[in-house]
Amino acid sequence: MLRRITRRGPRGQQAADPLGPAQEDRVRAVLSLGGVPHGELQDGVQQVRLRLLERAAKGEQAPRDVSAWAAVVASNWAMDFHRARRRQERLGERLAALRPAEAGADGAESRVLSLAVAQGLDALPDSQRQVVVLRFYADLPVRDIAAELGIPEGTVKSRLHAAVRMLRTRLHEGEVV
Repeated sequence: MLRRITRRGPRGQQAADPLGPAQEDRVRAVLSLGGVPHGELQDGVQQVRLRLLERAAKGEQAPRDVSAWAAVVASNWAMDFHRARRRQERLGERLAALRPAEAGADGAESRVLSLAVAQGLDALPDSQRQVVVLRFYADLPVRDIAAELGIPEGTVKSRLHAAVRMLRTRLHEGEVV
């Protein structure tokens, strides 16, 4: 269970919560309208509060209208929540599709293709293999891959492009099988 942490200001005074009760209610309403399930609303509120505190910790100026800023951040968090949920569902579907097929011919064909792709991935340079796995197997967006690896988004895109082109060429030429 999360508990609210209050910071102490000068001379031991408690600092006010960056989100007052009115803003917190507004954030909950925005998240609810954004389709976030009731059980996840408190997590969303905490994420908005965290972003406001991170902003203050970086020394950035406080937003002019905290309520409006919090509503925008909550809306963005709701979209990210749904994207992450869809990403997990697609990953589950992909994993389910990897199970051997009931029909013999389809299962054999699927195993041959899987083997060809695995061999193609092994032939890629480490940097390209890394971005392909993060993008297509972990289903991470380019921005998250760049942040995870500490490289620019353009580098991720160029590595992905080169790797996919190389895999496609190898698969079509039959070098991998």
